[in-house]
Amino acid sequence: MRDPMPSPKDKPDPAIALNKRARYDYFIEESMEAGLALQGWEVKSLRSGRGRITEAYVIVKDGEAWLLGSHFAPLSTTSTHVIADPTRTRKLLMHRTELDRLVGAVERKGQALIPLRLYWKNGRAKLEVGLAKGKKAHDKRATEKDRDWQREKSRLLKQRR
Repeated sequence: MRDPMPSPKDKPDPAIALNKRARYDYFIEESMEAGLALQGWEVKSLRSGRGRITEAYVIVKDGEAWLLGSHFAPLSTTSTHVIADPTRTRKLLMHRTELDRLVGAVERKGQALIPLRLYWKNGRAKLEVGLAKGKKAHDKRATEKDRDWQREKSRLLKQRR
């Protein structure tokens, strides 16, 4: 007898780090994928799940995109011969057309670039970057109200069964 086909739920989640606060603080209008230029100890650190992007942001400077404020905690067993800087500025790898479009949106429209998710894709670390517009206080209250209503609705439906 053969084993049943594995369902997509059985696959491990490729996400390394999530920025849950981003969707609360910003309206995400568009998201795109960017590669990261990393050092060896950073890749090992990410493989063990020690990356954090909650306080990070992206800037576009001289036609290049940079990730600032992310924290990749170095492992004690690696990087014995290299001085590891966990909060160093990392270069994002994107196509020129994407970068030009981002520059226009950030400079003219006053939008921000926010890292949303750090994940693995084909063995390479990728960063999902969102083109975002800041929320006002009343928008955040509406988001909270909707989230509470969804939670209450699922609770009521669960009690009916």
